[in-house]
Amino acid sequence: MKNKFLLSGIFFALFLLLIVAVRSIDVAAIGPEGTSIGFAHVNKAVHDFFGVNLFWYSVTDRPGILAIFTAFVFAVTGFFQWIKRKSIWKVDKEILVLGGLYIVVIGLYVLFENVIINYRPVIMPGYERPEASFPSTHTMIVCVIMGSAVPLIKKYIRNGKGKALLQAFCGLVIGATVIGRLISGVHWFTDILGGILISAALLLFYAGIVEKPD
Repeated sequence: MKNKFLLSGIFFALFLLLIVAVRSIDVAAIGPEGTSIGFAHVNKAVHDFFGVNLFWYSVTDRPGILAIFTAFVFAVTGFFQWIKRKSIWKVDKEILVLGGLYIVVIGLYVLFENVIINYRPVIMPGYERPEASFPSTHTMIVCVIMGSAVPLIKKYIRNGKGKALLQAFCGLVIGATVIGRLISGVHWFTDILGGILISAALLLFYAGIVEKPD
């Protein structure tokens, strides 16, 4: 448990360091409309290698919808436990803490949509100017929701094969989102890295709280 909190702190510190680095190291106007981007040489090299593929952008929207549906399933589970047990404090600890985790994720999403660290490498269809790009909040949402689903599947699914398949599916969705978002070209490499780091910090913190004795 203590190791989980320690690792969470390390990943969060790395995330903050990445923000500082992105704002100060190798900053150059390589983005659309001359927007300045940190780690310009690395980000440009990765972006030029993969190019822009809006098909993959569209494909990776599906895991986002699946993640939201997964969150809804757990929210409904918690609601029924609350009604059945007649007290919110009798809802399973994993579900209660999960609700708090979702609130934090929503808060971070709103924060990074308004606090600009980096702009997208492309202007998306339907938009007139570059949007916020760091971290990849889509990556964060999918990683956190599907990653936190893994231990809950272990708890609530009794069938061994079904459990293993669902957990593997969660891992597949996370992997497809991270890779697909990168090769779609709508994010810089450091945006994806930032999404992974903050997701790891949140998931480890969640695991630490859930495993903490009452």
